[in-house]
Amino acid sequence: MILGIGYEDPFLVGLIGVGLLLVFVFLGVRVVFAAAIVGLLGLVELNGWAAGAGIAGTVPHSKSSAYALSVLPMFILIGFLAFHAGMTEQLFDAARKWIGWVPGGLAVATVFATAGFAAVSGASTATAAVFSRVAIPDMLKYGYDKRLAAGVVAAGGTLASLIPPSAILVIYAIIVEESVALLLLAGFLPGLVSAIIYAAIIMGWSRFNPELGPPVKGFTWGDRFAALPGITPIFAVVAIIITAIYDGWATPTEAGALGAFIVFVIALWRGMKFATVKESLMETAKLTVMIFSLIWGVLIFVRFLGFSGLPEAFTQWIIGLDVHPMVIMICLLIAYAILGMFMDAIGMLLLTLPVVYPAVIALGFDSIWFGIIVVKMAEVCLITPPIGLNCFVVNGVRPDIPLGDIFRGITLFFIADVITIAVLLAFPEIITWLPNTLR
Repeated sequence: MILGIGYEDPFLVGLIGVGLLLVFVFLGVRVVFAAAIVGLLGLVELNGWAAGAGIAGTVPHSKSSAYALSVLPMFILIGFLAFHAGMTEQLFDAARKWIGWVPGGLAVATVFATAGFAAVSGASTATAAVFSRVAIPDMLKYGYDKRLAAGVVAAGGTLASLIPPSAILVIYAIIVEESVALLLLAGFLPGLVSAIIYAAIIMGWSRFNPELGPPVKGFTWGDRFAALPGITPIFAVVAIIITAIYDGWATPTEAGALGAFIVFVIALWRGMKFATVKESLMETAKLTVMIFSLIWGVLIFVRFLGFSGLPEAFTQWIIGLDVHPMVIMICLLIAYAILGMFMDAIGMLLLTLPVVYPAVIALGFDSIWFGIIVVKMAEVCLITPPIGLNCFVVNGVRPDIPLGDIFRGITLFFIADVITIAVLLAFPEIITWLPNTLR
């Protein structure tokens, strides 16, 4: 025994483990280490040293060898290759020429450009970092409020969490053992709805306060059509990935590999040097290792929770409540919003889903629908203080814009996210229609 409780009360051991993990997290210990240490101690407490350490030791290999996880480096590589090939600048340039004339046009262009880049990157922080370099200087040049300029980039980056290919949707699928293909398809329409609501909020506020985001005019139809060939590869890759998954002639991993190959060929055709290819591969490897390490550490903790019986006990308590299931769902989403103020999105989902997911399914909610809803909540957490990872990324790239201004700039987009979640709760068919056609 380590905690001195004894094996006869695994539920109490589980509660103590959860409390200890929260203490570590609030003290600033990285989730991967906090979860792995607490999980190991809990497994040893419940099963003895030999069995507990043995169980913890098998988790990294057994989980990282899952075929579904191989899609992550493919999607990440697509994003880095597209960025280094200059596709990002062309995407924003095209959006600016086509949409810049509306109130807040450059900010609206940034929303749709980030949505387009999200469709080939799958990483929120990478999207925010890229457009901090590409879009913010242009908006400031045309007199945009710096809070709006920074806020729209931070918020636009979160669209990568929903629009396929999405790394966090893949992680959700692995945790709950759901179809990666169905989840990726389910994220497409909600991601588009989220982008449209962002754009509507920007245009409405800019019309009310024209100095916030003045329209940019002067582009001819010739200029607009001339910008389209440069962005064709991005839409081609997106179409290939979604079509391949939808029609079933390729797995998500195979579709991702094909997309990465196409972007790689285009990058070489545009003159990408070997040093840049190497940099893209290294950045992909670093981000992949970070995500895999987080999965390993948290899944050791998840295995401990399974032995403690805590998820089952929570499920029985939830389904025994005499309230409408939607009320419980809203309370869970509020809890996610609070927890997300102190944790990163992936760590939050990895830690909570093993406990929350069985209860949600027992209440009768659809697994795919809940996945999109909870990932959308993870998007919200990427821009809310005090963590707000995307806001820190923007500040890291543009230290001339104070962090406080960036957090104030995302207020509009927090309101937009609340509206989006309400729409998805009220009209679940937005999420389930596309995957249901494949089932």
